[in-house]
Parts: sequence; structure tokens; C-alpha cells
Amino acid sequence: MNHGMSWPMRGTLMAGGITLIGVSVALYRMAALGVDPFTGMNLGISTFLGWSFGSWQLLINAMILVVVFFTVRSCIGIGTVVNMICVGYIADLICWLGRDVSLNLPVRGILMVIALLLSSFGVALYMKGGMGIAPYDSVAVVIESLSNQKIPFHLARILSDITVIVLGVIFCVAAGKAIWLVVGVGTVCNALLNGPAIQMFLRII
Repeated sequence: MNHGMSWPMRGTLMAGGITLIGVSVALYRMAALGVDPFTGMNLGISTFLGWSFGSWQLLINAMILVVVFFTVRSCIGIGTVVNMICVGYIADLICWLGRDVSLNLPVRGILMVIALLLSSFGVALYMKGGMGIAPYDSVAVVIESLSNQKIPFHLARILSDITVIVLGVIFCVAAGKAIWLVVGVGTVCNALLNGPAIQMFLRII
């Protein structure tokens, strides 16, 4: 996927992409109109189990990584580890810096749109760098591979996003919490548009 790019260029794409994803997660949280599907699922399940969000997300990433290792091992690399470690901290830092900022609904809507675009562009960047991608971002690649390309990447991404949203809602309800803890208009937009947007940015890059 990197077409013979130099290591510094690939590293730059990886670092830039992961940074953009961290920023996008922060913007989703600040917009408070729904988090991305994977985060929503992890919030629902961790709430049901009574675990911390970080501990559950680390475990589910490790479980997905095992599946990726035995199916599309080429997706694993230094970028996989950097993504797992850095995205959450980047998002937490930005949210902490903007903790006292008051946002009205139109501004929150704009932040949600920007978050969607940054997330998709960030994933496309670090996928193009070819230095490994996050475990969850590999799920669509796994589906595409196991279906012998009968299910293209963008449809596989939509399928996986919708699946984790449903799981998040089920566990959230089972925990006796309002579903708005894990899903909102931003979640739905992300599930339906993120895969096609990633595909579009990959073509552009």
C-alpha cells in the first residue's frame, strides 16, 4: 500500500494520521452528539461489566489483534501499537485543554462534521503509510479478505460499525443506562459515512 515510499515518509503519514484520529475523538467528545461506534461499544460493555473504559478497550483491542494476526497479519506493525497507546492520550489532552469551553449546538454540529472528516482522513493516512493499523480498523480488512473481496472495504466498515453500535446499545440497556451514553447522531453519521470517506481519501492520497 505504501508503493515504495521511504521510511521517513511512511512514519510521517503514520504519525500524522494517528494524531488526526486523536483530535477527532476529542472533537466527538466535545461535541457531545455521539461518539464513534467502537468507543460507543466499549463504553456500553465497560459500563455493564463495571470496568474502567481504558481497561476494557485494551482487552478488546488485544482480542481483535489475535484475530488480525491469524487473518491479515500484514495489518500489524509499529503503527498498531502507537495507535493503541497514543490516540486516547491525545484525545484526553485536548478535552482537558478545552474543558472550560462552552459550546452551543451549531458549534457542536460543526465540530462533529470536522471530527468525521479528520477521523476518516487520519485512518486513510496511516493505512497508506503501511506501518500497521489499529486493531478495530483492521476488522473491515479482515471481512474483505475472508469474503474474497466480495464485500468491499467501505461496506465492510459500515457493517462492522453498525454491529458494534448495536452491541454498545444492548450492553448499555442491560446496565440500566440511557442509550445516549453510547449513541447519538454523530455515532450514526460515523457508522454510515466513515467507511466511504476513508475509501475516498485513500483514492485521493
